[in-house]
Amino acid sequence: NVAPHSYFNAISSDPPVLHFTSTGEKDTLVNVRASGEFVVNIVGARVAEEMNLTAANFPPEEDEFAWAKLSDAPSRTVSPPRVARAAGAFECTVNRIVSIGNGNMVFGDVRNIVVDEAVMRNGRVAPDLLDPIGRLGGSWYTRAARDLFEMKRPTWDAVKDSADEDAG
Repeated sequence: NVAPHSYFNAISSDPPVLHFTSTGEKDTLVNVRASGEFVVNIVGARVAEEMNLTAANFPPEEDEFAWAKLSDAPSRTVSPPRVARAAGAFECTVNRIVSIGNGNMVFGDVRNIVVDEAVMRNGRVAPDLLDPIGRLGGSWYTRAARDLFEMKRPTWDAVKDSADEDAG
């Protein structure tokens, strides 16, 4: 199956671990528990409508890929396929599942990362080319790359020197 999950985040970079949260016992959670594997696809605005269609509460025997007219592509390290048109995909094995209230946090050890070359610039993912979307709540989404700005992290020495200059 394929389904959007708006509660998704990176947990650790070393080792690479991410998580998503499934509300209730949906097909994705059932499949993850059965197989111990899953793929998190990163979708840009170009796939928003198809992604949204997969949010419908499909019966387990229905193929969301087919209904959304999405092609799948084989994963390299896990059995579940990835979305062929996704800008990126994280192939994961289940680390643990933590149930809290009606939510189930699925933690996954990242086994492979696939990135579409079309969203790369100078060896890095370019946010403007990725054009990621994010769910804000309810039916509201945002195109995160529309209003980009960059802020360099200061070093402690730079912060301290700036304070010394202001005091002097």
